[in-house]
Amino acid sequence: MTKARATTTTMATPELVTIGAYGWDAERFFAALVSARVDTFCDIRQRRGVRGAEYAFANSRRLQARLAELGIRYLHLKELAPSRTTREQQYSADEDEGTTKRQRTALSPAFAEAYRRERLAAFDSAQFVAALSLDAKVIALFCVEREPQACHRSLVTERLARDLGARVKHITP
Repeated sequence: MTKARATTTTMATPELVTIGAYGWDAERFFAALVSARVDTFCDIRQRRGVRGAEYAFANSRRLQARLAELGIRYLHLKELAPSRTTREQQYSADEDEGTTKRQRTALSPAFAEAYRRERLAAFDSAQFVAALSLDAKVIALFCVEREPQACHRSLVTERLARDLGARVKHITP
């Protein structure tokens, strides 16, 4: 009887970067992505628009068009966006602290707990990376907040780093 030898394909864990829209102008935003060698851009916002003419570059159609010109694959991963109920927990905390979304520097504990329960409890880090394909070498997670610790993208990358040992670089203006 011959034993079949199991073969496994090992996939290298891609690098992760995070970036928000606030604080950037279009030219510097896209230059930062190119400089970081991003090849896969994951938009993890619920709504893919940003108020204010200075952030028009981050609105879905313009964003996707420019990324395509740069040869960067765009994915909208709505399943990683916090629900309205979870977002409302953060808005309430912001109001209590007298801050705005654009000024926030940290997530509230209530938001972080709700987001982890809602989106990350069943999140499979290895499956997430595998679904992006073997071609993904540098993945950017994108939302709007300037500070990574003020955005749910930090919770996603925290999980990926813990589960996969992925390196994370937060790109800020």
